[in-house]
Amino acid sequence: MALQSFLRKVVREGSLTVRSPDGSSFHLGDGCGPPVTVAITSRRWAARIAANPGLALGEAYMEGGLVVERGGIYDFVEVIGRNARLRPRRRAGPLERWWLDRRLQANQRAEARRNVAHHYDLSVDFYRRFLDADLQYSCAYFTHPGASLEEAQLAKKRHIAAKLLLAPEQRVLDIGCGWGGLGLTLAQEGGVQLEGVTLSEEQLATAQARAEAAGLAGRAKFSLTDYRDVQGPYDRIVSVGMFEHVGRPNFQTYFDQVSRLLKDDGVAVIHSIGRSEGPSFTQAWIAKYIFPGGYIPAISEVMTCVERAGLIVTDVEILRLHYAETLRAWRERFNLQRAEIAQLYDERFCRMWEFYLCLSEIAFRYRDHMVFQLQLSKKVDAVPVTRDYIGEAERRLARPQRRAA
Repeated sequence: MALQSFLRKVVREGSLTVRSPDGSSFHLGDGCGPPVTVAITSRRWAARIAANPGLALGEAYMEGGLVVERGGIYDFVEVIGRNARLRPRRRAGPLERWWLDRRLQANQRAEARRNVAHHYDLSVDFYRRFLDADLQYSCAYFTHPGASLEEAQLAKKRHIAAKLLLAPEQRVLDIGCGWGGLGLTLAQEGGVQLEGVTLSEEQLATAQARAEAAGLAGRAKFSLTDYRDVQGPYDRIVSVGMFEHVGRPNFQTYFDQVSRLLKDDGVAVIHSIGRSEGPSFTQAWIAKYIFPGGYIPAISEVMTCVERAGLIVTDVEILRLHYAETLRAWRERFNLQRAEIAQLYDERFCRMWEFYLCLSEIAFRYRDHMVFQLQLSKKVDAVPVTRDYIGEAERRLARPQRRAA
């Protein structure tokens, strides 16, 4: 059986039992860890998984072709992911890379709008089911063991604010502003004039409504604008969780635009998922069902573009397991709200999102995923020469009297 032969090559650690369509079973791994049992419901699904596991495993779970009988879907994905780290990583060759860039990641304006709508124009009520109250849909910053998701997301916003070196009335651009949480925090705590841009109509409507409700509509403005069409200049630029949607062919365009929009004494902070083991390609199932047009860059792919744009890297920080913990919190909250989410959408949708959240968490725990924060400027003395100011600013922002203001 092709599937059995494939899985025996993949699974060396753990305790996985696979029940075949004919009712027979085979066992994989060294027996360590919690036992997991899955059933493949048809020969057709068995053949599809063996032929293209990167795509078909997720599809099989979504469509009921793979059923977890013992353990949970996270346990199954964890076994597969833990073993995947033991196998050599396949690299895209020059011809394949050219084709992927041209076919999947061009992200011209109309295509970029469609790709964003696919994921971010889902109902905000859905996202409220598992995100924190501020709707932060990016890596949180866990400053101490036991920190809640709410504490970690607030810490993330203040960590970024500290790196931006904000001053009242500065003009700040938020590229990919989401539902407005970061921008509203910067406007309120930093006293800046915030302009946020997004390609999601759902996010725009929510951000504008939140600004009105908070009495910040005059200070925080949001629009449906492609980053390539923004005019400047700005004192500060921030972008959190958006660069992953730019697409590899547009990296230079992106940083050229940041450079063009940034004042000569300005500061930018770019926060993005990245890869620590060099360039790769988007996982097939993720590209098809979750983030069409998306690409997670290796930091080596980014630096050349930064240099060519005439920007100086004034600080680099790598957040390693912070996103794994963020995804764990989202996954647990999603599971608690699963019945309500199924009423909003359907069972297939729930299984798709379960698989996505599990796959993403495992990518940060066992693969090469991490988050990088780049602080950029045009002048070598635009920021202090030591990093002490970051912690000082975070402590100032966290003072109780500041929170009550």
